[in-house]
Amino acid sequence: MTRMVQCAKLKKELPGLARQPYPGEVGKKIFENVSEEAWQSWLRQQTMLINEYRLSLIDPKAQSFLKEEMEKFLFGDGEAFTPPQM
Repeated sequence: MTRMVQCAKLKKELPGLARQPYPGEVGKKIFENVSEEAWQSWLRQQTMLINEYRLSLIDPKAQSFLKEEMEKFLFGDGEAFTPPQM
């Protein structure tokens, strides 16, 4: 049986994640409050950010930036960073 969560991002009850996708308290919060659908949306957004800014995932500043953006995207007011259009 699929585990259901009240998704903080999509504001409805949806199937939850199979496992905690991120370490620590943030990962626990995501596991308990974010649906699989919203997490997949974040992964697409994260990929866009990594490519747009040519982020190196071994750089602590890049990791911190992505963590902040992830929390804004999943739990914020719904507005995630969008790069300027060229």
